[in-house]
Amino acid sequence: MESIVPTVLAQSWDNVGLLAGDRQGPVDRVLTCIDLTPAVVEEALGEKIDVILAYHPPIFKPVSSLCADGTGTEAVVFQCIRNGIAIYAVHTALDTADGGTNDVIASLCGIDDTEPLEYVDDPTVEVCKFVVFVPPNAIKKVSNAMFTAGAGHIGDYSRCSYRTSGQGTFFGGEATQPIIGEPGRMEYVDEIRLETVVPLKSLPAVVTAMVQAHPYEEPAFDVYPLKPPPLRGIGRIGRLPRPVHLASLARKLKRATDAAHVQIVGPPDRTIDRAVIVVGAAGSLPFRTSLTLNDVIITGEIRHHDALTIQRRGCSAIALGHWTSERPVLAPLTQRLQGALPGVTVQISQSDENPFNSL
Repeated sequence: MESIVPTVLAQSWDNVGLLAGDRQGPVDRVLTCIDLTPAVVEEALGEKIDVILAYHPPIFKPVSSLCADGTGTEAVVFQCIRNGIAIYAVHTALDTADGGTNDVIASLCGIDDTEPLEYVDDPTVEVCKFVVFVPPNAIKKVSNAMFTAGAGHIGDYSRCSYRTSGQGTFFGGEATQPIIGEPGRMEYVDEIRLETVVPLKSLPAVVTAMVQAHPYEEPAFDVYPLKPPPLRGIGRIGRLPRPVHLASLARKLKRATDAAHVQIVGPPDRTIDRAVIVVGAAGSLPFRTSLTLNDVIITGEIRHHDALTIQRRGCSAIALGHWTSERPVLAPLTQRLQGALPGVTVQISQSDENPFNSL
């Protein structure tokens, strides 16, 4: 799952990954669903499921107890643990991941090329640029010491550095013992600027190795923080293949998602050509981008006051239903996981249902 839906992509407030279970336990059968309900657990027991992969985390806020007679999701979590069924949740990590919930809805609209609503920093990348000034006759000794301590790794390459020649100056005080020149006199020396990348966790060891290998009494060095390339964030924006009426796109999505009913904000005959997609509950996310008359927000549910904001912005919206907007991702997710786990059976829950019924 980390290769398909990296947990680092989840929103900071979310709770994703393995929520219950033994990481070393055997896995023969996996069940995917949107919501972990009592009916889904009963299905999992009947199918002898080892892991339930749920979109919504059944453990979201801290819980003080896990009891079989609980009235919340802690009861189904207890039942899974008691029967040796692990629970894995994806939620906003899947909303952000390539091929995730928002991309699936985009594909149902016929959109091939999308951009996220936001870009986020990758917290797993923690590196810095380390620069030190070394006399030419010591450059090999100093660089080798730094490389051995963990510097200079870029992908599959090691011992990476950049070196430029220049001139350094110093004026040593009376108590100094410079190896070049004399105390109390301005000195000009040829030096090489040696720069390389260092993981933050290796920085203390690299500094120590550099100081021990460097011939100077007081080596001059700098540490610069580096910002990694941003990751694609949550939500999607994309151009429709051709301009269509709002009602036409709403009907198309209703058929594609098997929605019981679809709500729209805006005139049915308004022409739209760009979609802003946020599955589930959009909240304020779509408002982070400039919205025009030809834009449509596609989501699961819209709060009344957000609908009024959409009207004031002069754009449109389609609400498919919270569960309905998320459910289409299960088929491609199940297929991808099945391909990654040969010999393991991965199936979609048939008991996972929309909690809302239509009359």
